[in-house]
Amino acid sequence: MTDQDNSDQNNSENYLTLQRGGAEMLLMRVRDRFTTRLTMPDAVELLRPVIEPLSVRPVARGELVEWRVATTRLEDCLTAARSHEWVQFASRVYQPVSSPKTWLYLTDQMTVQFAPTVTVATGRSLTQQYGLSESHALTGIPNAFVYLVTRQATENPIKIANRLIGLPEVLAAEPNVVVEAEQLYRPQDELFGQQWHLTSTMGSNIRPDAHISVEQAWDLTRGSRSIVIAVSDDGFDLDHPDLQGTGKIVAPMDLKARDAVPLPTAADENHGTSCAGLAIAEENQTGVVGVAPGCGFMPIRTTGFLDDESVERIFQWAVQKGAAVISCSWSPASVNFPLSIRQSNALTQAATTGRGGKGCVVVFSAGNANRPVSGTVNERGWPSNALRGPTEWLSGFAIHPDVIAVSACTSLNTKSAYSSWGKHISVAAPSNNAHPAAALPELGSVKTGPIIASRIVGRGMVTSDRTGAAGYNRDAYTNTFGGTSSSCPVVAGVAGLVLSANPNLTARDVKQILQQTADKVVDSDPDPQLGLRHGTYDNNGHSQWFGYGRVNAFKAVQEAKRRLWQGRSYRNTVDLKDTAAVLIPDNQVEGAVRSLLCNEQGVVQDISVEVKLEHTFLGDVMVLLQPPGGREVLLQGRSLGQQQTLDQRYDLSNTPVLMRVIDAAARGRWRLRVSDRAAGHTGRLLGWRLVLALR
Repeated sequence: MTDQDNSDQNNSENYLTLQRGGAEMLLMRVRDRFTTRLTMPDAVELLRPVIEPLSVRPVARGELVEWRVATTRLEDCLTAARSHEWVQFASRVYQPVSSPKTWLYLTDQMTVQFAPTVTVATGRSLTQQYGLSESHALTGIPNAFVYLVTRQATENPIKIANRLIGLPEVLAAEPNVVVEAEQLYRPQDELFGQQWHLTSTMGSNIRPDAHISVEQAWDLTRGSRSIVIAVSDDGFDLDHPDLQGTGKIVAPMDLKARDAVPLPTAADENHGTSCAGLAIAEENQTGVVGVAPGCGFMPIRTTGFLDDESVERIFQWAVQKGAAVISCSWSPASVNFPLSIRQSNALTQAATTGRGGKGCVVVFSAGNANRPVSGTVNERGWPSNALRGPTEWLSGFAIHPDVIAVSACTSLNTKSAYSSWGKHISVAAPSNNAHPAAALPELGSVKTGPIIASRIVGRGMVTSDRTGAAGYNRDAYTNTFGGTSSSCPVVAGVAGLVLSANPNLTARDVKQILQQTADKVVDSDPDPQLGLRHGTYDNNGHSQWFGYGRVNAFKAVQEAKRRLWQGRSYRNTVDLKDTAAVLIPDNQVEGAVRSLLCNEQGVVQDISVEVKLEHTFLGDVMVLLQPPGGREVLLQGRSLGQQQTLDQRYDLSNTPVLMRVIDAAARGRWRLRVSDRAAGHTGRLLGWRLVLALR
């Protein structure tokens, strides 16, 4: 494969637009590195004297090799690599303009979804023109396929995807890009007391009501081996006494080493052992106890990278092997990174098809940047101006509608200074307190962001640690664990208790119960870094810092048992229509605007928008949805070409950007705007329909 953007003479050529998850990301080239896919592992040593790299390392589960070279030699080294028979694929490395030092690696895979009327033969003919070869159909998304970029391709995968998305036959085209995962925990040096997060504890810097009331829950259930909690992380010390027990470990998997022994290998792979202990540590009269000690434990060692295949493998394995809960204390190492179609679909499939159709409960850490999981912050005060001005933050995993996004609160019932926040937070759970660490790799001293002058107070979490000399401490336990990495497995453990009490509940039921029974932690003080006040609750009972509150294990289990005998009502559906036809003004950005009024109180849990248009050239047209009090969401870009009619249903499966409205208040006026952006063609909006599922 060749990449025909070799000239740096025109600065605009250094940028590309990546279409991803219904959003656009502006990328720029990284000038000192490129990657190769090799025909055999030994080819690294064969190529080394040809490339003469400054450094070499494997990425993307070891399937790609990253070569770092002097900037003046990048083009020559790329040309040399592509000329060798050992190189199947070579590509530049890119980084999002909004996320300094986050490397994006291109693979030879691409996802393409065609319009419903496009046949398999037509799709194959279209993609072959660009050097793509069909790999397999994508389960769960209609008329969607994964393709391989062959040697016949004359452009890189991003450019090919951008050309495909401009065709009327194509609804979506996304290259599979790899971004390194960043664990959301930073160990602290101070030592604290015992497991204050489980039960009332007296001591300095601890409020006696800062716990999750798990002792009362244990009177009802301590967890069932039939309810398996999968923890996906960097490795697990399976020799640890608290991670063992009769029937405890179920279907272990190492996706990095590709075997069934997910042990840590590197000295810094301590994270998974501590996360697992918080969720499921066995009650064995020694060490610590997890929130759900009786539940089964499925350890899944991740690849350390978040490309489409790696994410799919985590959730597919968990579903196939019978996990009930999936705990994920990680996120992309990026300021702004929406999920790809395949990544979003992997979560949706797990949450809807797992457990025989009841769905796996998927729990994610919110993040440790003290920034919104979706929103813009006017950044200032960063050393070396690493970030400055209006910066859009987005954590694609945390805002997924099927995910329970968990923020962190302290032993003093305050917001953890680092905890990310926003309208997508479901619940909070106990953790330590520490300075925020923005999701930016390789920034050295710049990584911590603007300094906090005030003292940060709070106890660390006590949990399992690697045995022997490895780990955070010198023994098999640590009392310095923290971050939203701690709060996430705590919630996963509570979900395990809830399902042990009532296995008939769906994943959506569990999320609803955790939110409904949470304790309303209030922190009225301003955030010490940004000066914000989001520690109280709105009319829907939601706080941007704490979601619906700190999880209460006893109340949640009690409610789960109550629902065994009582009828359940999960959602209220609102169906609104506007059938009036209106003209779309030619070449006017404001366009035709129509609105529908929702009078129902509630929070959006699912959404679909149906739009009917006629236009002499739909390639001029953009369709946008504006929820009450929120920013517009792009439903349809200018990608319809010469089509003249549009009758389309937009929902979370085909328009992932609609995730922005999930957990938003439904009541108010919803507006649809149809904007014609070029002169010479006209049309009409024939009508639209809005269906909201409310909690």
